[in-house]
Amino acid sequence: MTRFLLVCLGGAIGTGARYLVSGWALETLGPAFPFGTLLVNAVGSFLLSIIMFAGIEAAAISPTTRLVLGTGVMGGFTTYSTFNYETLRYVDVGQWGTAALYVLSTLVVCFVAGVAGWMLARTIMS
Repeated sequence: MTRFLLVCLGGAIGTGARYLVSGWALETLGPAFPFGTLLVNAVGSFLLSIIMFAGIEAAAISPTTRLVLGTGVMGGFTTYSTFNYETLRYVDVGQWGTAALYVLSTLVVCFVAGVAGWMLARTIMS
């Protein structure tokens, strides 16, 4: 039960952070493209890679800490479901090019961020 509550608390923290980052991106970059979701997914991919490396490869954090940070905080922070909805809205209004750009940029940016997080964690913890 303790782990469950910690994951829930982590999820609340991640959700709050997502709200703040997305709001900042909207104010800073404008509403023309869902930069907030892209930024959150990229940062989430980067941080989750560090967390998983630290927990599994380097054994630098406990399984409980990995669970709370990975499932809780990052689960609350990342927004794949929002990404999917935003993509479908572009398709719905006939903006197929923007939808394709959004999907491609999300996949590439998040993959690169994940590789960067993994490499940074490996460098620091190995």
